[in-house]
Amino acid sequence: MKLLLITDAWAPQVNGVVRSLSRTCEHLLKSGHEVQVVSPERQRTLPCPSYPEIRLTLRPKRAVRRACGRGEFDAVHIATEGPLGMAGRAWCLTRGIRFTTSYHTRFPEYLRMRAPIPLATGYRLMRWFHGAAARTLVRTETQRVLLAARGLRNLEIWPGAVDTDLFRPYGKDALPLPRPISMYMGRIAPEKNLEAFLDLNLPGSQVVVGGGPMLERYRTRYPSAHFLGYRHGEDLARTVSAADVFVFPSRTDTLGLAMLEAMACGVPVAAFPVPGPADVVVDGANGALDENLTEAIFRALAVPGEDCVEYAATHSWERASAVFASMLTRTRTTEQATYAVPLPVAIPEQSRS
Repeated sequence: MKLLLITDAWAPQVNGVVRSLSRTCEHLLKSGHEVQVVSPERQRTLPCPSYPEIRLTLRPKRAVRRACGRGEFDAVHIATEGPLGMAGRAWCLTRGIRFTTSYHTRFPEYLRMRAPIPLATGYRLMRWFHGAAARTLVRTETQRVLLAARGLRNLEIWPGAVDTDLFRPYGKDALPLPRPISMYMGRIAPEKNLEAFLDLNLPGSQVVVGGGPMLERYRTRYPSAHFLGYRHGEDLARTVSAADVFVFPSRTDTLGLAMLEAMACGVPVAAFPVPGPADVVVDGANGALDENLTEAIFRALAVPGEDCVEYAATHSWERASAVFASMLTRTRTTEQATYAVPLPVAIPEQSRS
């Protein structure tokens, strides 16, 4: 199969969406598929307002047109609702090309946090964007139910996965800090609800790994917390492994890949009982869920690390990538052909934060 992937989320961005897409591409290539990517990489871009790490393509229609002008392909997947995703959607519809989409981010909720835009308006946009797709891939059953209630259709589950070769127990020596160590790893942005973790009065040490638009503000506001910035590759995995409990305070994630990565390192997860965490955290087995986050942290600390590792091992990238490939829709029939330029695929370095 020859796949054209159109995404606004790609390197050098560092987040769960980029990790999911790049790892999926890597495994599709290993399985013998061809993957061509249209992304902000090598395009003229400008920083997203309030989140400069995200780059917005300046001439998305031109980028998609150049990618799709020549060369036969079998499937088109549009991964994001940004400028390139919008341009890719329009290009496919104009030419009668079938395509699939995926829903990685609770965009309406994130938009409402940054501007006075009602949720109903945001979900109207989501129905319009994804409604044209043959299928929309979502990460969990809970997300499928919630989006169906909002009027989205043709929803299929594309399960999450974790690289257990990289994320595995490395011991507790990487962080010489007072214990227990409670850790958050991920984007440092308003939608992650990080204050719910940092405002807690916990014994031991509170550690934050990652970067984002709120990093400097939180460093000033919470001087007793340890902000480590970005960590990558094995350095990141060793850092996560050194924690005693992984705290995931977000209430708006569709999955939360970082939770699976923490479990793979033998670290139990404490979170709120909301979509995302509720789909991967089995209370008492690999972490704890509670509206009282402090209570969840103390209960999670009692969970054996080996139980977390065993759970994460069931979420392989090979399986998730095979499911992804099986859900793609053919762009053409035997009477119809469509085309795209053969593009070089640059799979991002598996930098994680």
